[in-house]
Amino acid sequence: MPERKLYIETYGCQMNVVDSEVVAAILQQHRYQVTDNMNEADLVLVNTCSIRENAEQRVRARLREFRKLKEQEKQLCVGVIGCMAERLKEKLLEEESVVDLVVGPDAYRDLPRLLEEVESGQKGINTILSKEETYGDIQPVRMDQNQVSSFVAIMRGCNNFCAYCVVPGTRGRERSRDPETIVREASDLFKKGYREVTLLGQIVDRYGKDLDSGIDLSQLLKLISSVSGIERVRFLTSHPNWMTEELLQTVAESSNIMPHIEVPVQAGNDAVLENMKREYTSDDYRKLIKQIREIIPNVSIGTDIIVGFPGETEAQFMDTFD
Repeated sequence: MPERKLYIETYGCQMNVVDSEVVAAILQQHRYQVTDNMNEADLVLVNTCSIRENAEQRVRARLREFRKLKEQEKQLCVGVIGCMAERLKEKLLEEESVVDLVVGPDAYRDLPRLLEEVESGQKGINTILSKEETYGDIQPVRMDQNQVSSFVAIMRGCNNFCAYCVVPGTRGRERSRDPETIVREASDLFKKGYREVTLLGQIVDRYGKDLDSGIDLSQLLKLISSVSGIERVRFLTSHPNWMTEELLQTVAESSNIMPHIEVPVQAGNDAVLENMKREYTSDDYRKLIKQIREIIPNVSIGTDIIVGFPGETEAQFMDTFD
């Protein structure tokens, strides 16, 4: 069969970057090769984000541009994958006539079959969420240009239902990858020249809670940091409720685990935090930050803050400001 060209655009978080690399690996086994030239593509995929409205608006604007391209090349297949596909499902096919394919984050293995449906003149759609899928056996096709630092997804989905977040609905429930597959992927990255890996999870410090192996994030970090040649190890993003002293000690004691903790606070007012369903108080967060700094004296700390949460008063915002 003749080789075909795949063009992928990725919007949103680092997890979407990894997903695009997984998709490229799956389709590479079915005569598709990645291209950075949209004009020579047989298949255009837009890997989408639904966290912010602006992200979806950008995708819709891009689809209008693809419609012009498709008018010139009738055989071009255009697909929307990722969180926006999962959120809108069939509605996306109805609203955007240029779209031939809609695939959610847990259905990428079904892409070859769905593409056959599109070739036969039908629309292809699969937005079924999975309780088991981690893509742990798939070696992603690295599409970054630096070949120094890369992301490794160690888990998928989320069991927290924060009031502002669509992730449990678009990515399903929490699932951790087998630690052996993660170590193998990190080793493969080193062989390809990479020297830094960032472990990804929606709530990364919950890694391993669903595994029988008993390996948690602290132990996984030790395994990854011991991979020969890996000079820097990072992890994103943590939740205040699951940050353990053991994890912090592991970061403090390891020379190649970077002393950086990303731990969102979201708001500094307890009533707002309760409305957000964050399940900690501002005082809990202050105590955690104090503990982090005591255990890792040279630490850098990153956070996320939501300003103007529905119902937030000026006084409540000032608690966050303070």
